[in-house]
Amino acid sequence: MSQRIYRFLVDDHVRLSGLLDLATQRSGEIDTAPYAAFRAGLLRHIGMEEKILLPFIQKKRGGDPLPIAAKLRLDHGALASLLVPTPTLGIIATLREVLEKHNPIEEGVGGLYEIGEALAGSEGESLLERLRSAPEVRVAPHADGPFVMESVRRALERAGYEFSPELKPETEKRDQADTREHER
Repeated sequence: MSQRIYRFLVDDHVRLSGLLDLATQRSGEIDTAPYAAFRAGLLRHIGMEEKILLPFIQKKRGGDPLPIAAKLRLDHGALASLLVPTPTLGIIATLREVLEKHNPIEEGVGGLYEIGEALAGSEGESLLERLRSAPEVRVAPHADGPFVMESVRRALERAGYEFSPELKPETEKRDQADTREHER
């Protein structure tokens, strides 16, 4: 097995992790340029998995989805929801916690990437080219309303996660201020 698909997707995880590290390399601050690149890159990566790899695997399995597909989709929803509000250190800590548990499901032995690679067979180059050609995702501006963090919390809970402890105080204060502003 060539592992080119596996390597491509794992290398993208490494690239995204590096961007997130760059965004927070100055203590207590978030550098918006690398964070914006991380945000757009993660959404594209999720799109590659959701729109190309998971459907390819399901088709190769005769229409039967992978048992881990439902969990991956819940995780992707939680990750995408965390990208909606303006980033805070707590949001980034939560992103890292989710990715720390999520990525091994894809990268590990018998994980999504190995399964995709094994099922691709003679179609491996074609699948890899489709993944490489995945379009950039159009990224909407951040949204910070009184209901945004509640939606994020629900998406995290559905996927089996909680807010990072650092997330709660920041967002509660911001949401309270947003609510007061909205009531005026």
